[in-house]
Amino acid sequence: ASTDFVRDKHVDYIKSLDSDAAKETFAFWATEHLRMSGIYWGVSALALMGGLEEADRNDIIEFIKKCQRSSGGFAGNVDHDEHLLYTLSAVQILVIFDALDVLAGQVDDEGKSGIDKVVQFVSQLQQPDGSFAGDRWGEIDSRFVYCALNCLALLGRLDAINVEKAIEWIIKCQNFDGAFGTTPNAESHAGQTFCCVAALAIANRLDVIDADLLGWWLSERQVPAGGLNGRPEKLPDVCYSWWVLSALRIIDRIHWINQAKLTEWILNCQDIETGGFADRPGDLVDVFHTFFGIAGLSFLKFPDLIDVDPAFALPVPVLQRTGIALPWIRS
Repeated sequence: ASTDFVRDKHVDYIKSLDSDAAKETFAFWATEHLRMSGIYWGVSALALMGGLEEADRNDIIEFIKKCQRSSGGFAGNVDHDEHLLYTLSAVQILVIFDALDVLAGQVDDEGKSGIDKVVQFVSQLQQPDGSFAGDRWGEIDSRFVYCALNCLALLGRLDAINVEKAIEWIIKCQNFDGAFGTTPNAESHAGQTFCCVAALAIANRLDVIDADLLGWWLSERQVPAGGLNGRPEKLPDVCYSWWVLSALRIIDRIHWINQAKLTEWILNCQDIETGGFADRPGDLVDVFHTFFGIAGLSFLKFPDLIDVDPAFALPVPVLQRTGIALPWIRS
């Protein structure tokens, strides 16, 4: 445990994830299917620490290009199936690197650019009730409506879907406690609550949320040790420093939790020898929890970290460069 933020160790840890030694491990191949999201978590964490130059921009962009399938969607790795989750990660990485022109410049025989094909892939996954499937196999989840709105907003193409229908469906996922589930009538969960609240923010429809009721449920996620959980009676986990705090930030209720206690708890999840963050103190680190731990500290105004946007899950300067309005960001 440590109350110091070991920045250089975290940078080294993220850089080590693509090393030859890492490729010899079971974990590297067990997570092969979600490599795209792994790169997004690592690149975003570097960006928030002001260390984006440590990432191999050209190699990553080449990898992303190889993962775009004929449908326009992106797979989690080369020769895997496309999915909305990895499509959003791919677009987010390209936005961080200011490289959307890579897609715009890829034009097929029908005159469609790589961006047009992404838009087509995402929009075709919308269902008649407004929800989104994750891929052609049809799983429905509130995560996917967030992925769709975030992705299309970053591409400036929200007009390609029925946003009003999507909002109607999100509202159906809201429960009596103010929070949201995976589908209508499903249990409230902090991860799904973030997805629904952020999607509403991107669509400029936060008016449908009772901020005090939702803020109460979200702030109840803080446990006595300081960390946050995802549902009542569950253990705290660093990743909820993202899911819960981002939603609180969007509805302007982040001051309803004990921020000092949460900061201390997140810092105690670091491995001060190897770098990286674990789900909770003493566990093994991974890139997923490393990004969400650093993003949580960014929300908590930890020194020398770049601000993260709570809806798009990207560094604020990246979004300012793209000219996207961020009305939920308050001083």
